[in-house]
Amino acid sequence: MNVRTVLLAATALGNALAAQAADSSMQVHHRTMEVRGVSVFYRESGPPDAPTVLLLHGFGASSYMFRELIPALAPDYHVIAPDLPGFGQTTVLPGVQFRYTFDNLASVIDAFTVAKGVDRYALYVFDYGAPVGWRLAVKHPEKITAIVSQNGNAYEEGLSAGWADMRKAWSEPTAEHREALRRFNTPEMIKWQYTEGVADASLIAPESYQLASAAIERIGVDAQLNLLLDYGNNIKQYSELHEFFRQHQPPTLAIWGEKDPFFLPAGAEAFKRDNPNAEVRFLDTGHFALETHGREIAAAMREFLNRSVKR
Repeated sequence: MNVRTVLLAATALGNALAAQAADSSMQVHHRTMEVRGVSVFYRESGPPDAPTVLLLHGFGASSYMFRELIPALAPDYHVIAPDLPGFGQTTVLPGVQFRYTFDNLASVIDAFTVAKGVDRYALYVFDYGAPVGWRLAVKHPEKITAIVSQNGNAYEEGLSAGWADMRKAWSEPTAEHREALRRFNTPEMIKWQYTEGVADASLIAPESYQLASAAIERIGVDAQLNLLLDYGNNIKQYSELHEFFRQHQPPTLAIWGEKDPFFLPAGAEAFKRDNPNAEVRFLDTGHFALETHGREIAAAMREFLNRSVKR
């Protein structure tokens, strides 16, 4: 075997190994990490040295909602999607007393990013993921490279009349008003949140709302009631968030299911008030826009992140 043949064989082997490594980095890994008494389940994909995108899900969901978005972003980004405490596969360790408030959810996710060694990231926030992400942004503005809000509210005008029962409980936190919130956690109501405003409900995978209901049953409704009661504190912190937008002007894309029964289009348009460069797009769908318009959202995110996030 001559030298040229050896070199060609070595090159071919090197290319094959490089391709294998690249394919491996594109796979979605399912992992857990213990942080502050919580076993945080998360999905991870993409090159570890690429810019990071942190995906934060909302109520009635988990990181499962990103099952198709993660592979779409992974070729160019390091993507991490944790399950928030109280959702999905994340569990509070035995013997740990955990108060289900948005401050505590944000504290766990903040510590999780530190433990992962992630010091800069773009945020994708949805529903409950928004008040968690907003706390991270206000606390660590230097870490935020860009923001994508998919029906992740930041302005009071974005709250629909569907919040009436919650508002009543915030102003009068009686046992009766707390109990009235239990209906939002029934399988029927969770399914409704997926299908309301959707032109073709056959696009909604039933596993999405079934898994969410199963997690609530496993973890317990009390955790969800506590978060619903605590949501009013998110609104009280909006002024700090708006100051963050005005001062730091992060690249922002608000991409919104315009028929969301809880978060109105006015909430998306409001981003431009404190950040004139914010981009706003509407989709003909409901709250869980990713379930029906995943390709459109992925394409919009890639285009936005590619021009907004430095390599």
